Amino acid sequence: MNRENELSRRLFNFAIRVIKYLRTLPNSAEYSIIKYQLIKSATSSGANYKEAQSVIQERILIIRLILL
Repeated sequence: MNRENELSRRLFNFAIRVIKYLRTLPNSAEYSIIKYQLIKSATSSGANYKEAQSVIQERILIIRLILL
């Protein structure tokens, strides 16, 4: 497995583990705010990684087209 897929898989598993843990917390108003923020931050890391990879791939493609 290459490094990009490994990191993508690890970020996805991290988000799943965070969500599963947050389900164990009580459903009070205070916890609801914390749970909402933690879910957003845990899942955005994977989305940010995917976006960064697509930008890198696009730049590589542009460089290859220029060099041809």
